Amino acid sequence: MEYLQELNEEQMHAVLATEGPVMIIAGAGSGKTRVLTYRIAHIIRQGVDPYNILALTFTNKAAREMKNRIANVVGDAEASAIWMGTFHSVFSRILRFESERIGFPSNFTIYDTDDAKNLIKSIISEMKLNDKQYVASQVYNRISWAKNQLVSAARYAQSPEWIEGDKLSNRPYISEIYQKYARRCTRSGAMDFDDLLLRTYQLFTSHPDILEKYQRRFKYILVDEFQDTNAAQYAIIRQLSITHQNVCVVGDDAQSIYAFRGANIDNILNFEDDFPSLRKFFLEQNYRSTQNIVHTANSIIEKNTRQHKKNVWTDNQEGAKVKLFKATTDNEEGFVIAQQIFENKMNFHLSYTDFAILYRTNAQSRSIEEALRRLNIPYRIYGGTSFYQRKEIKDLIAYFRVIINPHDDEALKRIINYPVRGIGKTTLDKLFAAASDNDVSVWTMIENLQNVSLSISPATLNKIREFSNMISEFSNQMNLTHAFNLATMVASQSGLLKELYSDKSPEGVSRYENVQELMNAVKEFSESSGTETNGTSLAGFMEEIALMTDADNDKETQTEKVVLMTVHASKGLEFPFVYVTGMEEGLFPSNLSTESRDKMEEERRLFYVAITRAMQQLTLSYARNRFKYGELSYSEPSRFLSELNTDYVESQITKQQSEDNRQRSGHTGIRANRYIIPAGSILKKQSPKSSTSFGTMIPIAEIQSGMQVYHERFGEGVVLEMEGNLPNLTAKVRFKSGEKKLLLKYAKLSLVKKD
Repeated sequence: MEYLQELNEEQMHAVLATEGPVMIIAGAGSGKTRVLTYRIAHIIRQGVDPYNILALTFTNKAAREMKNRIANVVGDAEASAIWMGTFHSVFSRILRFESERIGFPSNFTIYDTDDAKNLIKSIISEMKLNDKQYVASQVYNRISWAKNQLVSAARYAQSPEWIEGDKLSNRPYISEIYQKYARRCTRSGAMDFDDLLLRTYQLFTSHPDILEKYQRRFKYILVDEFQDTNAAQYAIIRQLSITHQNVCVVGDDAQSIYAFRGANIDNILNFEDDFPSLRKFFLEQNYRSTQNIVHTANSIIEKNTRQHKKNVWTDNQEGAKVKLFKATTDNEEGFVIAQQIFENKMNFHLSYTDFAILYRTNAQSRSIEEALRRLNIPYRIYGGTSFYQRKEIKDLIAYFRVIINPHDDEALKRIINYPVRGIGKTTLDKLFAAASDNDVSVWTMIENLQNVSLSISPATLNKIREFSNMISEFSNQMNLTHAFNLATMVASQSGLLKELYSDKSPEGVSRYENVQELMNAVKEFSESSGTETNGTSLAGFMEEIALMTDADNDKETQTEKVVLMTVHASKGLEFPFVYVTGMEEGLFPSNLSTESRDKMEEERRLFYVAITRAMQQLTLSYARNRFKYGELSYSEPSRFLSELNTDYVESQITKQQSEDNRQRSGHTGIRANRYIIPAGSILKKQSPKSSTSFGTMIPIAEIQSGMQVYHERFGEGVVLEMEGNLPNLTAKVRFKSGEKKLLLKYAKLSLVKKD
């Protein structure tokens, strides 16, 4: 059990406590993934069949990482047998096994958010409701919230509370929309993401024999990021764990920030109410951040009243104090941050991936992006448009969906006349209206066109038959043709590839290349599925991409770019240098958070998450004037800044910026300031020997070969040679870590004096 030697004492206790209900409160950067994976490995080492272990995560990426770590301890075969994945992927797997018991085909389609909203938009149109009053995204959010509270369409219609809420919001027909939406999903053999939870709960509730089957199977249940679970997820966990009680939940209530998605902090705060014999373990040692960052985070989160009290600490170095600066405007704020990133990268030979800029709302990125572009600093917006949300990708995927499940009305609507094949909107409206009147799928109507009268011209009827024959032929090939070959056939014979190839504009070329990349993904998936070469490979590929989260969709994590993202999107990530912007009242905390103490406490937890993303240096900033709705508005500093322990914070003094820099920052008519951070406060210092002291910074012109110098990052060194001319003079310096070439105007070398 050599793996146990890698754990600290509290981590080891949490790993060894395998029996009965356990809660592991894991502070930020405390190694919870290691504890969770070693706990699973230890359970297997104790002789438990991995088939009897269920491990639930919130991203496929986290599941893959854990499975790989477990495999390193117990082997690939054992690790692959564990039921491990996201809530949605695991419950989808169960539903495909048991779907007929709740009236769904095993090849049901999983609707993404866009599919669901489009269907709701169609229903609103069919009901002739005002689409300004019934905004599809808002109706979708209402239905989603209901499902996460385990409220089905039938229960919704019978609930005075929900109905009254809709009347107060001037949308009394949401219940009817929900019922129509549920019927249409069932008719199309489709479930949305929320259905994967609701339907699983209904399956277990309505069929005790199936619940008992999975209770017997899952003797050990482990849940990651437990603070992010909603009512539906917790209800299913409780259903499954009643028999054996071997349930282990891991999380940090201080990082519960997704109430707007339905996450319920009460799940982690009150877990003991349902499991009185619960044992708690607190992982309090932070391995990520410096002492100043850890102390700053603690000084914030201690202000919350509803929490599991813990004392997070670290053995890491003290590090630089947290930086706080005030800008005149949001434009200046962006420029100061961009300038500081540029200087730090040049000065300390860093990568752009070492830097992250966080903000409360996406709208704040504008001024930051403009500043980064002015200094030619590459950046990327984390959580932007997913590859799988691009139109050309969704078009081809819609073909795959219809081949697997021809009753998928939303996918059928997307491709029946794309590429254009002469089946116009009037014809489609007739088909969909007839399908709705007869409560069947559109595909069923197409298959029975000879038995119904829809006033469709013979030429158009022929086009519809050609389309249905093509789809039927593709479907027939599913069990005969390798998935990649079938995908290639579909892309070619549907005319989609030709349509994209004929567009020679830069955008058209990019769309064509994206489809080629999708084909590569199908091929890679098919080859990785071993002997699985029949139609289930394509279905498996569709299952995988349908269940991807935002984190799984991000494909640029290793690119040499500064990362910009909302604080919500940053959870689970870490960066050496972090800038948290817009620390202003009404922005962070949000105006909406002032409605109640619970909302303000969640906002404070969000700030805690922002702080704990930083490893070496944290910078907080606010602007006294910020553009909002096209007007420059005065802003007050965030109340959170007054809650910071000043022992760990350094408020920066600004100096007037040169006219040249003012013009570069675009602050015409506004005095701009330059943010100066002393070099000695940036990175971890190396402790000098007691017999050595350091003088003041050496003027660049006085630096000579043979000098013994000190650099804040690399420590003591000897200047070997000088190159170039002022002001761009460089020096080659030998440090213990090796030779470095430094641009002296940024290096800020000090003279070493020997006693």
